Amino acid sequence: MSRATNAPASRERRRRRLELARGFRGNRSKTFRVATEAVDRAMVMATEHRKLRKRDFRSLWIVRINAAARANGITYSRFMEGLTKAGIKLNRKMLSEIAINDPAAFSALVEQARACIG
Repeated sequence: MSRATNAPASRERRRRRLELARGFRGNRSKTFRVATEAVDRAMVMATEHRKLRKRDFRSLWIVRINAAARANGITYSRFMEGLTKAGIKLNRKMLSEIAINDPAAFSALVEQARACIG
């Protein structure tokens, strides 16, 4: 009986891993062992950074809302408190967009928030 090897499967496994490492510099895209380590790290970082991106965007929206609110003479925290008491349910992303694209509407929201704070 002829000797069977795992060559086709292992070659395919290596090819797939090196394909994932395309675009990396030097041995990180050419040598299987180094490429494996680089790809593993890249996958971990990609997962972590998908989570961090959400946090970064929320921070950005809050900064924008705060700047627009202060331009209207109220702090971010008092503005958000007023919106909650007024029953206005807009998320921070939309508030940020309104602050940038429609300052008049944002000023109206600030007035409603002010009225509910007392």
